[in-house]
Amino acid sequence: MRPAGPAGSDRAFVTLVTNADFALGARALLRSLRLTGTGADLVVMHTEGAGTEALAPLAALGARLVAVDLLPTSPAFNAAHARDALHAAAPFDKGGKPPFHTPLDNFAKLRLWQLDYSRAVFLDADTLVLRPIDRLFDYPEFSAAPNVYEGLADFRRLNSGVFAARPDPATYEAMLARLDAPGAFWRRTDQTFLQAFFPGWHGLPVFDNMLQYVWLNLPGLWHWPSITVLHYQYEKPWQEPHPKADALRPLIELWRAHAGNGPVPDPRDLPPPPGAA
Repeated sequence: MRPAGPAGSDRAFVTLVTNADFALGARALLRSLRLTGTGADLVVMHTEGAGTEALAPLAALGARLVAVDLLPTSPAFNAAHARDALHAAAPFDKGGKPPFHTPLDNFAKLRLWQLDYSRAVFLDADTLVLRPIDRLFDYPEFSAAPNVYEGLADFRRLNSGVFAARPDPATYEAMLARLDAPGAFWRRTDQTFLQAFFPGWHGLPVFDNMLQYVWLNLPGLWHWPSITVLHYQYEKPWQEPHPKADALRPLIELWRAHAGNGPVPDPRDLPPPPGAA
């Protein structure tokens, strides 16, 4: 790991950027965190694929940039988790993954356990923080919200877009030892692996990682005053053209407000999803 500067706190909100597209998402995320008034460090782990130009706006927002390499996984592991191979073996049939989605890169998220912080909260670069979430630092390792976006059965699975963890090099080494076992195949990459590695995971409230498809599929669960983190799973709000632009218009416009430099709306003033009671 190659941090651009020293840590300023013992707590950090962490995201991962592996290409220029996710750098766009990360800028909106970082701005949303800044607007909450958090005193924790904002850390962007980035791989070589991000590029210097895409990272400059993140540094301008005060992010601590930490260069990381992809994990030292075997050629067989890499081949099994390459985009075409993974999507063929485990198709995404509930929504569309954009062309810049690089599933193998997701495992670099595990580098969080190498960071020089006592507590960390990870947020995918396609999330927005709508109100303060510093309380998540006090949750135990490993805490994540359920992967809810179709029905109540989803509560049995975690979503790794938001999680609370305790960085520790020993944990990282234990993860590597288990990750790349002979014949290993993690259907949903880091998400499937983390649920297997932490079988007793602690549940965060669903509102701490509200998946955008809840807007479409479970409108009765959507409650703007309760949502702390909005997660744009599947299609990304900066995609052009966006295949679900009409159905997700209020969520896309909210992201665009954070991605700019002007005022952002109070989510409590936003309309409920169609079909909500």
